[in-house]
Amino acid sequence: MSDVPTTAAGRPLRAMFRERWFSTLFMTDMWERFSFYGMQALLFLYATAPRSDGGLGLSDGTAGALFGLYVSASFLAALPGGWLGDRVLGTHRAMLAGAVVIAAGHACMAVPAQTAFYAGLMLVACGTGLLKPNLPVIFDQMNPGASSAQRQAAFSLFYMSVQVSALIGPLVTGALGERVAWHLGFGAAAVGMAFGVLQYLHGAPSLRGARTGPSRPLPPESMRRLRRGSWAALALAVLLAAGALAAGGAALHPVLALCGLGSLVAPVWYFRRLLRGGELKAAERTRVRGYLRVFAPSVLFWAMFGQLGSVFSLFAREHTDREVAGFLVPASWFQSAHPLFLLLLAPLFAWLWLRIGRGAGRKGAEAGPRAGAARRGAGRKFAAGLGFAAVGFAVLAAGAWFADRTGGPVSPLWLLAAFLWVACGELVFGPVGLSSTAETAPEGHRGRMMGLFYLGAALGAGLGGQLSRLVGVLPLWTYLAGFAAAAAVTAVLLPREPSGGARDAAPRDDPHTGRYGDPAVERLESDVELGWTPPQAAR
Repeated sequence: MSDVPTTAAGRPLRAMFRERWFSTLFMTDMWERFSFYGMQALLFLYATAPRSDGGLGLSDGTAGALFGLYVSASFLAALPGGWLGDRVLGTHRAMLAGAVVIAAGHACMAVPAQTAFYAGLMLVACGTGLLKPNLPVIFDQMNPGASSAQRQAAFSLFYMSVQVSALIGPLVTGALGERVAWHLGFGAAAVGMAFGVLQYLHGAPSLRGARTGPSRPLPPESMRRLRRGSWAALALAVLLAAGALAAGGAALHPVLALCGLGSLVAPVWYFRRLLRGGELKAAERTRVRGYLRVFAPSVLFWAMFGQLGSVFSLFAREHTDREVAGFLVPASWFQSAHPLFLLLLAPLFAWLWLRIGRGAGRKGAEAGPRAGAARRGAGRKFAAGLGFAAVGFAVLAAGAWFADRTGGPVSPLWLLAAFLWVACGELVFGPVGLSSTAETAPEGHRGRMMGLFYLGAALGAGLGGQLSRLVGVLPLWTYLAGFAAAAAVTAVLLPREPSGGARDAAPRDDPHTGRYGDPAVERLESDVELGWTPPQAAR
């Protein structure tokens, strides 16, 4: 069998690159990544820069919490963004609205005023919440019928494609922000996203149609209530903003604490509502419950991912030897290392998922429909992703320990190696998580399930941001080693599931198809339920 990645129609995956809808999505995400990574490279450094240098003058811990809040808010906004794509706007219009709001947010951040900066940060988070959960849905809508392995390979190639601009973004914004003016760097991100909006409008005809409209449109009466509620919420937000400005600005620490609490409560509330609502059938509820085992390990990984733009930037600025032939490399440029490694490694991971998928398919054909347990590989993949991230943080912890011991900067290879290992972890959690989420989602709930995937990231980023306050209390190497230990322990525990048990001895009857031990149902659960039997099922 050929190892060339193929689509559901049997064509090579690289054939997608020649299709108009793919180039439209690719260019939109490419410019969004340019603005995201470009702004991320500057955010922590700008927040910790002294006021005399044009920065915010925040402490390292508070700046880390602010960075975590921004990432968490971006992911939290994915929940209503996914709902709007499912029920109101459709994926096409939701993506367009998200791109416009992101561009407006970056434009606000280019204005040299603290009020405009915080308003822009909020707009970028809201726009990202609209764009990100709907982009993988529309990508899947335009490539229907793909298997799990094909989805994972396609998402891996898409990851690889957009990393080109993510690699360039920090180099451009970092040079302008650190060397010229902070807000000029933010302005470069705004220009990039403006290009993204223009090219999306140019390619929009290839995305319009029934496939990208609302999958379950709201009834007219519900739509009217939504409009009234939206206007009321907007008026309340304007009043609160005006009150904060009149009082000299809102206190940052209470806002950080409130948003951190929201990132903890929102996932629990949403799971409870989704499972107890009357919209899902029994089999669909089972699939959503299975998604809990995707959600839980993702929280820890995204908490670690949230450290890349804050704690890793701190290491680059304070503990890394950045002088090369008399030239001092800007600390923000090291943020380009992460997308560089994603770009280089994504083809390898795309090939790997296809090989694993083919191997599982052959074993499943030989073993029959009861071989679901043998095909449940998502748990092992997530364990591998956590293991990669653990190695990266352990490497950086060792570098921080040497820096403390010697009292001077250490080789940049420590930081680059850490970025390499964390990039490997993201290449597992990104494509596999998105693919599993797409397959788990009940009909009419796909955008919201994608929002739920990013909600796990919000919870992790929020926790990671709050934990970054410990940087000023603990030695940096101890802080990093704690993350490495937590990820390693979780990675070891995840694959330890019974190989069989009640679940395999008695495959369930699908109440909707009437087929006992349906291989299609087993295949779906093999990618979503992470290969271990929950206690209630064992009883």
